[in-house]
Amino acid sequence: MTTARRTQQERRDLAENALLTAAAELVAEQGVRSLTLARVGERAGYSRGLVTHHFGSKQGLVEHLARSAQSGFVPGLGDLPPGLDRLLRLIDGYIAALGSMNLRNKVFLMLWAESATLPELVPIFHERAEVFLADLREDLTAGIADGTVHPGVAPEETAIAVFGQLRGIGLQRLLDPGLVDTERLRGPVTAHWHRALTRHSS
Repeated sequence: MTTARRTQQERRDLAENALLTAAAELVAEQGVRSLTLARVGERAGYSRGLVTHHFGSKQGLVEHLARSAQSGFVPGLGDLPPGLDRLLRLIDGYIAALGSMNLRNKVFLMLWAESATLPELVPIFHERAEVFLADLREDLTAGIADGTVHPGVAPEETAIAVFGQLRGIGLQRLLDPGLVDTERLRGPVTAHWHRALTRHSS
């Protein structure tokens, strides 16, 4: 019985991953406006009914796609305690990841950009932004507490500044990849934030 249940879960996970990949491909090719459950099912080799079973609606599908793309964008951070080191690794790793942007990361940025003109996407990306900002605030607050971040740093405003810069670099990378050399950029950006946040900053 245990083996049968595990096999069923594996089949479910395989189908869900295939559907999310199909959805990402369609968004990358034609934008979110052209996305339908029927087209996703057809692209993945499944029925529309299975797409509905997994995600409920187009909105639910886009939410899952956004979450799956953002989670794990910078691997290895989950093993680090909150603080300055984790924050700097996030900044460096985020820019590095933009250099080898995979399909779902690219689609996440495309959906984020489209949320400016599609109200139905706003709640999804408001939630995703809050998760990102909460992590940044946690690192800044922990850094202030342990003395590695200057006590004059304002966690809320600084988190928004870091968030805005990283997302802005990502959007520019999406729009004009040749302009953004991530390997050259990651060092100076990370060093800038290290200087700005440490106790030695003026």
